Amino acid sequence: MRTAIFAAGILLAAGTSHAEDLTIERLVGSPSLDGPRVAGLKLAPDGSRVTFLKGKDRDFRILDLWEYHIASGETRMLVDSDDILGGEEEELSEVEKARRERQRIRSSGIVEYHYSKDGKRLLFPLGGDLYVLEIGADEAKRLTETDAFETDAKFSPKGNYVSFIRDQNLFVVDVETGTEIQLSSEGGDTILIGMAEFVAQEEMGRDTGYWWAPDESRIAFTRVDESPVKLVNRYELSGDGGVTTIEQRYPFAGTPNVTVDLGVVTLEDQKTQWIDLGDEEDIYLARVNWLPDSRHVAFQRESRDQKQLDLVFADLESCTNRTVLTERAETWLNLHNNLRFLKNSDRFIWSSEKSGYRHLYLYDLSGKELAPLTAGDWVVSGIKQVDEKGGKLYFTGFHETPIESHLYSVSLTPDPKSLTRLTVEKGSHNVSVSRDASVFVDNYSAPKVPPRAALKKIDGTLITWIEENPLDGDHPYAPYLDKHVEPEFGTLKAEDGTILHYSLMKPADFDAKKTYPAVVNVYGGPGVQRVRNSWSIDFDQILARNGYVVFKLDNRGSTNRGKAFEDVIYHNMGSAEVSDQVTGAAFLASLEYVDADRIGVYGWSYGGYMTIELLSKASEIFKAGMSVAPVTDWRLYDTHYTERFLGMPDEGDAYEISSVFPYIEGIKPNSLRLVHGMADDNVFFDNAVKLMSHLQEKGVPFELMTYPGKRHGISGQATRKHLWTDTLDFFDRKLSAD
Repeated sequence: MRTAIFAAGILLAAGTSHAEDLTIERLVGSPSLDGPRVAGLKLAPDGSRVTFLKGKDRDFRILDLWEYHIASGETRMLVDSDDILGGEEEELSEVEKARRERQRIRSSGIVEYHYSKDGKRLLFPLGGDLYVLEIGADEAKRLTETDAFETDAKFSPKGNYVSFIRDQNLFVVDVETGTEIQLSSEGGDTILIGMAEFVAQEEMGRDTGYWWAPDESRIAFTRVDESPVKLVNRYELSGDGGVTTIEQRYPFAGTPNVTVDLGVVTLEDQKTQWIDLGDEEDIYLARVNWLPDSRHVAFQRESRDQKQLDLVFADLESCTNRTVLTERAETWLNLHNNLRFLKNSDRFIWSSEKSGYRHLYLYDLSGKELAPLTAGDWVVSGIKQVDEKGGKLYFTGFHETPIESHLYSVSLTPDPKSLTRLTVEKGSHNVSVSRDASVFVDNYSAPKVPPRAALKKIDGTLITWIEENPLDGDHPYAPYLDKHVEPEFGTLKAEDGTILHYSLMKPADFDAKKTYPAVVNVYGGPGVQRVRNSWSIDFDQILARNGYVVFKLDNRGSTNRGKAFEDVIYHNMGSAEVSDQVTGAAFLASLEYVDADRIGVYGWSYGGYMTIELLSKASEIFKAGMSVAPVTDWRLYDTHYTERFLGMPDEGDAYEISSVFPYIEGIKPNSLRLVHGMADDNVFFDNAVKLMSHLQEKGVPFELMTYPGKRHGISGQATRKHLWTDTLDFFDRKLSAD
């Protein structure tokens, strides 16, 4: 459950000229009202160009590969996906469909690409095969041409090979000669070689199962045996009345996980050396890295209860392991991707929440902490670059405010006074720093600034725009600006005094003398932050244009506020989150322009769960709610996510307390609208079925909308149009003044 999915997608109809004409038909689909959009921004290793993915005619569904050449200032398309696909629709394998679902990839065409180390080649998958483009060449070179689907392709560190997974086995191909080497043959059925298992992809933030040694002599890889995981039949009901039975191994909370082994295979003779992961088999292999010497493999071993994380160095020559450091927590440990080995010294950088907030620390290879690099009551989000020559570390974080992310630098020679903010514009910044740390690409937005991309010097000085996207008269959203609603930001205090951040949108034609219905857009779960100082055009804008006050609150349990802020949900989901959302609703009700008798709520995934909880526990406040794809019984969700917060199902009453079922009699008749995709492979449709059954047993009437063939994201232009039209109609009916 990585994120909630709320984006409505966007469509601009030709000839539209009035703000009041912004309807759901124009909000869902494409092209984008945000203006020209780019994704996958990357700086070439040699600093000569910025490459990115861009949709056709603002259509972000089919992506092509583009470049901005820095010296000439020219922008050009490098690869047109249609030229390779011949205009035919791309057919994905079931493995790739599942992989993209885990990564929340909704587009097609060229959806990912990679640079070789020297920056002279680009690698991308398309149509199930792999292609390499020499920078300056007119056409891409096809590396594979098989009926199988090649996935998780990577350049080797020196660029001589491309590695990939085919039929659950690991392969490499020589880029120059095209010669393939099959490095494993055991993969198939329940054995996955070099592939990340379901929970690694969905919950652990690990999308791969293999890692190149820096000298490209060998590859570390996982061997995953799925046979211990329960095999369930998932029924995908399609719109034409067909029923497809999908066999899926799903690790329900409290049930066995996969077994994982870690091996290292050499390219020269394809021999495998297995690494000892420890005596305890019921663990998670959280992360794998190589030390710069290509002799040591570093792996992170997480206990099943997620209260202990070991960083272990495996010496491949002596076949010995050494635990370098161990993190422990009373509740749970959050995983991260902030391990960096310094190439020119015997030190490494590690991040930890041991202070209560995620910060960066310097260690030597023995595991001795040398010094903290950052500190304070704020959160570091991720390392962007390490400049050993310049003695600086570049990272993103939330130093000034939890609702804005920025790029910072700090000295590698520990000095708290060296902390420098490099992105000056207010808003949310997503950056990519060049290898030599001389420039960075800044992809950012703010409530008054649609997404834009700039190339900047490392001190933050603008070099040039890659996509300025000015909100002027030519912008596709310009016809609607006179009724565009910007959020207002503020803070409230939770019942324990904790500061909570919120955003509030007033109706487009706001009149302080009138009263309006209000809708709370909720997520509320761990690992997600909803209140951000950023641009957004989504269904909330439609609600505001139709006379609703729209409110969002990041309750306790959500992210980027420190560990204590998150820990309140431990063994007690649906308690502090509900209390905080009720506090937010009480604030709404206190506003003179809000009709306290007409407050609704909607949410997706964890937000769907929260919607049911709020309707059950605070029905005197929330008069109606739409719950999309909710978890209703946490025993029906996966091991890594659920056990992190609730422990094992047989350890106490946490699962019963956190389930929706003890409280659903509090739902008022016909105040709930339940929505679920009938092919959801993340939050199974079983959750909705069980809720329906219990509501019927309790005699609680409710509304229902199911979407045949749709997974957790309920994607598709026509489907989204139907969903949001239905949602608006629901709130119009339930929150009307009549």
